[in-house]
Amino acid sequence: MLTHSFIHLPGIGVTTEEKLWQAGIHSWSHWSDAPPLRLPNSSLPQLSSLLERSLVELENGPDFFSRRLPANQQWRLLSHFRNRIAYLDIETTGLGPNAEITTIALYDGLQVYCYVNGRNLEDFEKDIWKYEILVTYNGKGFDIPVLERWFHTRLTHSHIDLRYILAKLGFKGGLKGCEKQLGIERGSLDGIDGYFAVLLWQDYIDNNNEKALETLLAYNIEDTVNLERLLIEAHNRNVQDMPFGNDLLMELPETPAIPYQPDLNTVERIRNSL
Repeated sequence: MLTHSFIHLPGIGVTTEEKLWQAGIHSWSHWSDAPPLRLPNSSLPQLSSLLERSLVELENGPDFFSRRLPANQQWRLLSHFRNRIAYLDIETTGLGPNAEITTIALYDGLQVYCYVNGRNLEDFEKDIWKYEILVTYNGKGFDIPVLERWFHTRLTHSHIDLRYILAKLGFKGGLKGCEKQLGIERGSLDGIDGYFAVLLWQDYIDNNNEKALETLLAYNIEDTVNLERLLIEAHNRNVQDMPFGNDLLMELPETPAIPYQPDLNTVERIRNSL
């Protein structure tokens, strides 16, 4: 999709980009120094130079494009840099400034990785630098600031926050709400939310209940692996009406095997206690 994109160039927004496509300039290879429409507030030599640089930057990584794309257009990074992505979600003891991270789930499209407070949480700080793009839901507002505070670091990766991308497509109501609107079902984890995740961790700590931890990890991983499906759904919905959209559609991924299963007895006991 990136080689069809022009909105990373100064002075070109979504409307002008669509006019370029309608005029037959479907990709960078169709660009000329005399485009068939007026480009506002832009220098043609500068635009041509930036397009030449864009070809080079495709080989260097996503940062050049990520810094120039609006938050609701970061989905355009997916098709070219898919093998550099980490889907990410965290669970915590609450929302306050002193909340602790309890678990982290990371999925790279092939394998699921889990990090647990008191066991291997510190491994996350090393592992996350294997990737160049982070995909979250509301990570800009929560996950990333919490991770940076906890590990005393800066996560300088490119960032695709699906909250903005899905909202532009009309899907709101949090991660679970977006999933339901897009037909993603959670089975036995249906109805479990962030507050319930706090209770699961507390049950694990207070009662040494490994089943509660396994349920929490199953929930955390479900949040994480579903991000890939949501990102591809968003990608396909964005490209489907483009003149060249049929060539860009991506197959929806199969859900990977989740290494933990929720314990229904634990879930029911906590629900009854509420």
